[in-house]
Amino acid sequence: MDIKKELIEGIIQELVKFLCEDKSFTIEKSMNMIYNSLVFDKLYDTETGLYKESASYVYELLIDELNEGKLIQKEQ
Repeated sequence: MDIKKELIEGIIQELVKFLCEDKSFTIEKSMNMIYNSLVFDKLYDTETGLYKESASYVYELLIDELNEGKLIQKEQ
């Protein structure tokens, strides 16, 4: 496995953990939500560079998508 895929898989593992802890979702529900999200698509598209971000940043994007039904770019 190349380093990009390892980083992506590590972020996904963290996202599952965060959803289980924060939302009390089961592992299966968490994985289903992640794998069916736009965030997942962007994460796996290495051209976006999202895999270089922290798991907590990607988690915030995922939560925003789950709450709003779309990806939201926040101003800094």
